Amino acid sequence: MKKIAILGGGITGLTSAYCLSKNGHEVTIFEKEKMLGGLASGFKGNNWNWYLERAYHHIFSSDSDILNFAKEIGFDKFYFRSPETSSLFNNGSAYPLDTPVDLLKFPLLSLVDKLRAGIIIVFLKLSPFLPIYKNMTSEEFLKKTMGIKVWNTLWQQLFRGKFGKYAGIILSVFIWARINKRTKKLGYVEGGLQVFINYVEKLLMDLRVNVLTNYEIKEIGKRGEGFLVNGEIYDKVISTLPTPVMSRLTANIFPTSYLSKFTKLKYLHAITLILETDRPIIDKTYWLNICTDKIPFMILAQHTNFVDKKNYGGKHLAYVGWYVDNDSKLLKISKEEILKLVKPSLDRISNSKFKILNPFLFKAPWAQPIFNRDFEKNKPDFITPDKNFFIANLDMTYPYDRGTNYAVKLGKEVAELI
Repeated sequence: MKKIAILGGGITGLTSAYCLSKNGHEVTIFEKEKMLGGLASGFKGNNWNWYLERAYHHIFSSDSDILNFAKEIGFDKFYFRSPETSSLFNNGSAYPLDTPVDLLKFPLLSLVDKLRAGIIIVFLKLSPFLPIYKNMTSEEFLKKTMGIKVWNTLWQQLFRGKFGKYAGIILSVFIWARINKRTKKLGYVEGGLQVFINYVEKLLMDLRVNVLTNYEIKEIGKRGEGFLVNGEIYDKVISTLPTPVMSRLTANIFPTSYLSKFTKLKYLHAITLILETDRPIIDKTYWLNICTDKIPFMILAQHTNFVDKKNYGGKHLAYVGWYVDNDSKLLKISKEEILKLVKPSLDRISNSKFKILNPFLFKAPWAQPIFNRDFEKNKPDFITPDKNFFIANLDMTYPYDRGTNYAVKLGKEVAELI
């Protein structure tokens, strides 16, 4: 039996804690927030029966890691639907682009361009991971295969909205992974993802895992072959923390030559403005991609067009989302100032005179790694220079985008190494 400290109480940390405690290890989780769950954690507004995630979450029907884990632990509250998704373009109109028929009906491209785009989408959907995806940027790949017109119309603003100044250097591994993994059918948890997190927490308590919330680790010390954390010696440590945070904590443990490569990694921060309204901002559509630079945000997700509003006191809930660089003014201004910035655009998009009842603002640092040419060779791996210190964080979901499915996968894989 080993005494193991897990830094971070997100889904990766919870999964690894479950696996390790089931194997007889003594496990302690350190989480700086008051609630477990990390980026997937939720909250409740007034008269809500269900939790809502601070950042929009759903799973795909192909997300086998989290679904198999849920089955393993006896959690059966996932359900699936096929909500409507659309994309808003410069002409002010939104069009669905979920199916081949949708693409054929799309009026902003010629038939030749649509057929060419459709063929490449099918290729990416069926293709295994190929070396070419690491050797070309997404912009280069999409321009070469689908054509410049398709890039300019369908993709350019999506990449600008998501990656900002880094849009032109994102490897085509990103677009391959997004299309390859995506499914029309989306899943959610009855009660919100926090219900799943609370269920796992209860299992951990039953397994005598020591869960310390509202506790931020300031320093980790080396003691023989073990580590000093919170005044106690641990045989092994698993860090699920963002790489920049882990690097600061381990400056006195790891050699500079090892930590220096992490300084080459780049990230964006996530901002979500959640709006509780009396009427839906958009009708029917759950997910509205913003494919125009006339709108000052990246995504509008009408959550209650996916999940019934009755679970939130009959009110409507929508996410407005951004990924921003660390010098963005959005990180510095207030909720009221952000609301003032987006309200005119929301009014133009909406076909109803909605009233905002409650706005909620959340910010998450280091939420989106930048998959450029330097990323793969500089990202962390499970194994570190110290045989008893392991890393399992969202950088390691590469080439896939971060998500709860890959959080579970990482948690299981790191546990198997101990």
